[in-house]
Amino acid sequence: MTDRALVVVRAGALTTVQDRGRPGHAHLGVPRSGALDGPTAALVNRLVGNPPEAAVLETTVNGCAVRPRSAVTVAVGGAPCPVSVDGRPVAWGAPVRVSAGALLDVGAVASGVRGYVAVSGGIAVEPVLGSRSTDLLSGLGPAPLADGTVLPLGTPADVHARVDVAPQPAPPAELVLRVTPGPRDDWFTPEALRTFTSRTYRVSSASNRIGLRTEGPALDRAVPGELPSEGMVLGAVQVPPDGRPVVFLADHPTTGGYPVIAVVHPHDLPATAQAAPGTPLRFINKRHH
Repeated sequence: MTDRALVVVRAGALTTVQDRGRPGHAHLGVPRSGALDGPTAALVNRLVGNPPEAAVLETTVNGCAVRPRSAVTVAVGGAPCPVSVDGRPVAWGAPVRVSAGALLDVGAVASGVRGYVAVSGGIAVEPVLGSRSTDLLSGLGPAPLADGTVLPLGTPADVHARVDVAPQPAPPAELVLRVTPGPRDDWFTPEALRTFTSRTYRVSSASNRIGLRTEGPALDRAVPGELPSEGMVLGAVQVPPDGRPVVFLADHPTTGGYPVIAVVHPHDLPATAQAAPGTPLRFINKRHH
């Protein structure tokens, strides 16, 4: 019986297990979670022959290193980075065979923020509420990886994709997010609404899986005071008291008391996973385009 598991040798800055998340539990206060860059997670799964819902590793900035206890096929995508097996460079964005006991090292990103590592069979940690995703806000799912963690692997279902490399979008030089105004855009001055969709913001280094924070012009409120807590959706653009918009991402709280000026189009959210601090950011009103 082969030992289907990965041993974490170097956990990296923040490496978590992610799949498609656990939608449908907001009424329990449970965020959706899941891979921030869903299309890339699905692609690396396809490269190693996994179904799109299989769990992968999501790395942050400086990658991770793991040692499989049996031979596996892996693929690394997302933010471009060097990949090596036992110190020898191997392909990024393509299926790579890693023998039992060899060290797979996913290096620091050359650009972008998050890498995705798929392993044949998928990361088979115990699901919680139907998902294997780590949720940083509620603490559900497996803890972020630590050195020495042993992750079980599932049984490979299929042969991997026979390709040399799969095209992937480059991390954004500028993040353009299409938004639909509301539900609380009437809490802001007309000038603030114009500023929001005409000025350039930058991605703040305080961003994480919970929210993309911004630096730039503050948005003035027309209505003082606080809302009663309301339900929050993925992509909601909330404006805290400092006036700088925050885009709610996968691990966002399910309720909040700051007004939501707009909601980002779902198709524009994956790019936020790769927007490094300092990346220019523009919000565009979908109704005007």
